[in-house]
Amino acid sequence: MNEEIQNLVNQLNAASDAYYNGREELMTDYEWDAAFDKLKKLEEETGIVLADSPTQNVSADDVAGQKEEHEFPTLSLAKTKKVADLAKWAEGRPIWLSWKLDGLTLVATYDNGKLTKVVTRGNGHIGTNITRLAPAIDGILPTIKYKGHLVIRGEAVISYPDFEQFNMESEEEYANPRNLASGSLTLKDINEVKERHLRWIPFTLVYVEEEIISWGERMAWLEHQGFKPVDRECIEQPNEMNIQSVINLWTERVTGEQTSQSSDSSHKIVRFPYPVDGLVITYDDTAYAATGSVTGHHATRAGYAFKWQDESAETELDHVEWSCAASTISPVAVFLPVELEGTTVKRASLSNISECERLGIGDKGTKIAVIKANKIIPKVINVIEQIGIFHIPETCPVCHSATEVVESEVSGTRTLHCTNSHCPAKQLKKFGRFVSKEGMNIDGLSEQTVQKFINLGWVCEYADFFHLKDHAPELRTMEGFGNKSVSNLLTAIEKARNVEARRLLFALNIPLVGQDVCNRLLSAYPLEELIKTATESISDDVFSTIAGIGPEKSTSFVRWMKDEDNHAMLHNLLLELNISQQSSTPTGSSCQGLTFVVTGDVHHYKNRNELKAYIESQGGKVTGSVSKSTNFLINNDVESTSGKNQKAKELSIPIISEDEFIARFTLSNTENKDKKEENNEPSLF
Repeated sequence: MNEEIQNLVNQLNAASDAYYNGREELMTDYEWDAAFDKLKKLEEETGIVLADSPTQNVSADDVAGQKEEHEFPTLSLAKTKKVADLAKWAEGRPIWLSWKLDGLTLVATYDNGKLTKVVTRGNGHIGTNITRLAPAIDGILPTIKYKGHLVIRGEAVISYPDFEQFNMESEEEYANPRNLASGSLTLKDINEVKERHLRWIPFTLVYVEEEIISWGERMAWLEHQGFKPVDRECIEQPNEMNIQSVINLWTERVTGEQTSQSSDSSHKIVRFPYPVDGLVITYDDTAYAATGSVTGHHATRAGYAFKWQDESAETELDHVEWSCAASTISPVAVFLPVELEGTTVKRASLSNISECERLGIGDKGTKIAVIKANKIIPKVINVIEQIGIFHIPETCPVCHSATEVVESEVSGTRTLHCTNSHCPAKQLKKFGRFVSKEGMNIDGLSEQTVQKFINLGWVCEYADFFHLKDHAPELRTMEGFGNKSVSNLLTAIEKARNVEARRLLFALNIPLVGQDVCNRLLSAYPLEELIKTATESISDDVFSTIAGIGPEKSTSFVRWMKDEDNHAMLHNLLLELNISQQSSTPTGSSCQGLTFVVTGDVHHYKNRNELKAYIESQGGKVTGSVSKSTNFLINNDVESTSGKNQKAKELSIPIISEDEFIARFTLSNTENKDKKEENNEPSLF
C-alpha cells in the first residue's frame, strides 16, 4: 500500500511540475483528478501521508528570477464535484460564486498609489518577483487612487482565441492556455510577453487598510480603483437547490449552450472567453471566513472550489487527420460520433506527436475514451485498446513537401513541420489579414475557416477566395456549414469584389505597409500608377519623399512589387476585382492642423477607423501614441488610469470623450458655430 501511495505521489508531483512550468503535459486534468482522488482515499484508509504529497502541498510554479516571500501565504482551496458539499460548507450564510480561472496566480502590491511589486504564487509561501513584466500584462494597473498599502491576488490568463492564434503563428506549440501563460512569464523580452495578450483578473482583495467586511463590497471597491475583478454572483440563501440553479446558469456561460429549463431560448449566450476549471464559492462575511483553521495546504473557510464532473464516452478511432496551421502540422483524432454534454462529438485535437505517443494512439479501430474538458474542449483522455501503430506523415498534406519532426529545447515537445517555406499553410496569418474587416472585409470568414480551406487545397493564393463558389456543393456538407451559411459566405465574397484601393493595398500584407502608409501612398498616386511606378522604378526609394514614408518603407514596398511571385499573385487577384479610389483631399476643415490620438471603444462611430477617417477628411491627423505634438486624446473613459491617459495628463493634453469630440469638431457643429459668430451670437467654442 505504501508503494502505491509513493507511486501516485511521484506521478502527481511530476505532472504538476510540468503543468505549472509550461512543459510537456504528462497527464490530462481528468487523469490528474482521478489519481488525486485515489491518493486521498488511500491516505484516509491507511493513515499514511507522505511529506511531499500533493494533498498536503500547494503545486508550485518555478518561474526563474528573484525569489520573494509572500506577505500573506497563498494557499489553495479544497475541491469537490458535489453540490451538496458546497451547500453544507455554506452553512446557510450569504456566499459569492465566481470563476475558478485556469491561469497563473500573481500577487500585486500597491503603496502610495503605485504598483510596488508583482510576485508569482510559487509554493504559496515564496514566489518569483516579476514586476518588470507588469507593463506587458493587461489589468495590472501602474497607479491607482488609493494611497494606502494594498495586496491583491489575481489570475493571469490567456483567452481561447488568443491561444489559438498564438499556436497557429508560433513555432512553439502549447497544449493549453494555462501552459502558454506559464511559459510567457519565463520570457526576458517584455514586448514578446505583450504579444501573448495576458490578462490579470483580480479574484481576492487580500489586504487593505480600510475596514471592508463584505467580500462583495471589497470587489466593488477594486472596481472603483479601476480594476476589472472576476465575474461573481451573490447567493443570499444558499441551499443545494439554489446553488445548483446558479451553477447551471454559469455552466451555460462556459459551454455557450443552454442547460436550464428556465432559460430564455431566444437569448443568445456569450461564451466566457477565458479558461476556467471550475467555480469558487466564498463567504460574503470576510471576518467569519478568517476564523477558519489551516488544514493541509488550505484555509478551511477561505473558499471552496467546485469542479464539473467530466462525462466520458468510449468510441473507436477512424483515422488521425493532420491539420496544417502556420508552422505546425497538428494531429486530430476523428472517431465514431458520441454524445457528450448534450452535443455530438466526433473530433478532438491530439495537440502534437508527443501527446499521441504518450496516449498510445494507434490506427483505425483503436478504442479510446473521450471527454469535453471543462464542458468545452473535446479531448482524448486515454487509449483503451491500441490497434495498429501510429503513423507520422512524411509529406505535408497541403503542399506535399517533405515533413520534419522538431523537438522543443524548452519543453521537449515533439511537433511536425512542413519544410517548404512557401507552403500556403504558412501564410495563414497573411490570409487572415486579407479577409479581415480592415482588408477585403469578407464577412463570416474566420482564420479557422480559412485554415480548413487551405488544408483542402481550395486556397493557395488570394484570388482563390473568389473561386470558392466552385466548391459550394462540398462546402454545404462540411461540419459547421449549411445552405444559409454557405449562401451568406458566397454573397460576402461577391460583395468584396468591389473594393476601395486602400483596403486592397492593406490586404496584400506588404511588410512595413500598414493602413497609414497605404493612405499616404494613395494620396500621392492613383493605385494603377502606384503599382506601375514601383515595378518600373530603378531606385527602391522612389516613394521616400512622400511625408511619413521614408527610404525603408519605400524600399519594402518597391521590392515586394518587383518580386515575380508577388507580381503574378497580384495580377491574378486584380482580374477578380472592381477597384475604386477615394479622393484624399480633405472635404472640410473642422480638424485642420490638429493631431488626435484615439483609444478605447467608440459608440457613435462604427469603429475607431471610421472616426480616424472623419478626422483626416477634416484636415486633421491621427497618431498612435501621445506626445508633445498631440492636441487631444479621445477616450470615452476619461478617468481611466491607462498609460495614454496618464501620459496626456503629464503633458497637460486635454482628454475628451467621443461626445465632446462630436460637439466640438463635427461638421454640423462647426457650421453652427460659424453662423453664430457671423450673427455676433455667443459661442461655446
